[in-house]
Amino acid sequence: MAVNSPLPVSADLKPVAGIELGYAEAGVRKANRKDLLVMKLAPTATVAGVFTLNRFCAAPVQVCKTHLAQVSDAAPIRALVINTGNANAGTGEEGLARANATCAELASLLGVKPEQILPFSTGVILEPLPIDRIKAGLPAAISNLKTDNWFNAAESIMTTDTQPKAASRTLTIGGKQVVMTGISKGAGMIKPNMATMLGYLAFDAKVPQALLNQLVKDAADQSFNCITIDGDTSTNDSFMLIATGAGELEITSADSAEYKELAVAVNALSQNLAHQIIRDGEGATKFIEITVEDGKNVEECRKIAYSIGHSPLVKTAFFASDPNLGRILAAIGYAGVDDLDVSKLNLYLDDVWVAKNGGRNPDYKEEDGQRVMKKSEIVVRVKLARGTAKASVWTCDLSHDYVTINADYRS
Repeated sequence: MAVNSPLPVSADLKPVAGIELGYAEAGVRKANRKDLLVMKLAPTATVAGVFTLNRFCAAPVQVCKTHLAQVSDAAPIRALVINTGNANAGTGEEGLARANATCAELASLLGVKPEQILPFSTGVILEPLPIDRIKAGLPAAISNLKTDNWFNAAESIMTTDTQPKAASRTLTIGGKQVVMTGISKGAGMIKPNMATMLGYLAFDAKVPQALLNQLVKDAADQSFNCITIDGDTSTNDSFMLIATGAGELEITSADSAEYKELAVAVNALSQNLAHQIIRDGEGATKFIEITVEDGKNVEECRKIAYSIGHSPLVKTAFFASDPNLGRILAAIGYAGVDDLDVSKLNLYLDDVWVAKNGGRNPDYKEEDGQRVMKKSEIVVRVKLARGTAKASVWTCDLSHDYVTINADYRS
C-alpha cells in the first residue's frame, strides 16, 4: 500500500484534446495483465523528453533519442508505444532491431513513418523483447484508443508498483483554459538523473519545440530528478512532455507571463507524479522530505540531501522508527562538501531541533525524536549557515519487503 497516496479516480483524470490512449494485454511477460500502451497524438503535437544517464541505456531510449533528433514540421512525433514486463536493455544490436521493429509495426498500422514513433520499455533487463507478442497486441491497443483512457494507461505501464499513478489539473492561463494530465510508474531502482521510472505528461497548449525542450528539463530537475528510493539509476528512465496544440493557448516566448504560468503548473504536476513514485516505493512505509538550507549553491544542497536519502543506515533507522540520528550527521559529513564547517550546522526532524552547531542540542530529548520517527511523513531539515541556497529531495524508508520484492523480481 502506497504511503498516504489514495488510488487515482478514473473520473478525475481529465481527457486532453489531441491525445488518445489505447491498451492491450499482450502477454509480454505475464498473461492477463495490461502491458502494452499506445498514445496517438494529433499532428499539431510537439514532444520533448529527458532520459536516463546510465551508460547502459536501453534500446528504446536510444531509438527515442534518434527519432526526436529527426523531428520536423513535416514529420512530427505521432505516437508513443510503451510495454511493461521487459526492459529491452542489455540486449545489444538485436534489442535495437526489435525496438525499431516495434516502431515500424505501429507506424504501418497508423499510416505514419517509423521515425514518428517513440518506443518505451520497462521491466526485466538482459532478456530479448518478445516482439511477436507486441506486434500481435498492437491492433487491440489501437482498437480501444480513447481520450479518457488515462487510468487504464497508468495501469498498463506498472511493474512492481502497487497502484497506478496519475493526476490531472485544469487551469486558466491568459484567459484560456489549459487541461493537463499525467501518468508515471516506478517503485524501485529509483535515483536522481532519472530512474526506473516512466513519466508522461500531456497538455493541450501549443508550445514550439525549443521551448518544450527547456520546459521538460526544468520540470524534471524539480521533480523526477529529486527523488530516490534505493540509489540505483536505471537503464530505461524517460520523462516526456506532450504539448498537443489542440487547445486555445499558444506559447511563443519563454519570457511571456503565459509561459511562466504554464511552467509552474507543469512543475507542480510533475512533482505530484514523482511523489507518487516515492510513496509507492518497494516496501515503503514512510515518505520523507529532506531539505537542505542556507547552502552556498543548489548543487551542494542537493549533494548533501542525496547523501542522506541514499544512506541504507538512515533509511533503515526510519523504517524502525529508531532515532539513531547520528547516521544523518555521518551522511552529511561524507557527502563530499569538502569545506563544510560542521560547527555551524543545525539539524531538525520536523519541529524537533536535534543537532545544534554541529553537536547534540542540549534540549533534545530522545522521546521527541521517537515521536517524529513513528510518523508516516517526516521532514528532515539541515541548515548549513553558508549562504542562501536551498534544495529538497524526497525518499522513503528501507524495509524488509524491499529485499523480498527484489530477491523475487524475475519470478
